Amino acid sequence: MTELLPLTPDELLTTTRAVRRRLDLTRPVPLDVIREALEVALQAPSGGNRQHWHWIVLTDPAIKAQVAEHYRRSHLAYREAGGEPADESAARIATSSDYLREVMAEVPVLVIGAISTGGNALPENQAGLWGSLLPAAWSLALALRARGLGTTWTTLHLQYEREVAEILGLPDDVRQGVLLPVAYTKGTDFRPGPRVDLDSVLHINGW
Repeated sequence: MTELLPLTPDELLTTTRAVRRRLDLTRPVPLDVIREALEVALQAPSGGNRQHWHWIVLTDPAIKAQVAEHYRRSHLAYREAGGEPADESAARIATSSDYLREVMAEVPVLVIGAISTGGNALPENQAGLWGSLLPAAWSLALALRARGLGTTWTTLHLQYEREVAEILGLPDDVRQGVLLPVAYTKGTDFRPGPRVDLDSVLHINGW
């Protein structure tokens, strides 16, 4: 069992940040640690407790490079369409995101969270489907943080979901929901991020 960081539940929840530039690209990540974190993630809720999720863990450099190239292409188009960052905070995020785009293939482990649709067409409102995968993916991020690793939530590769599925040999009824680049972090001293005031988004008994 990997030694855990001494974090309270609230500290773990509020300091699990999107980590890009502080991912340690040189330190190997044992598969056993990924398995530990996934065992925690599998305790997350899913619709009807059906647990139709799948976790594709990528460590092979050639496979990671192929997936990373699709991510890079999608990210470049996204950045071009978005124009210049609106403020200093957005500029920092953009710079950090650009960095991840260029080093994605070097990140020790890529984890793709996916879910089986049972061959059914995706509904117009897909909350029920993705609500059975995304809580587990967030639990995985928390479990990784507790073990001194970091990640960031990415979905831009889904612009090329079919191509990535072909690379990985995924069945037609398995749909990808998130790509998590995973590495040990450079330091573990993360702090809560800036957020809007609660009262600006809180509604009691209606809008």
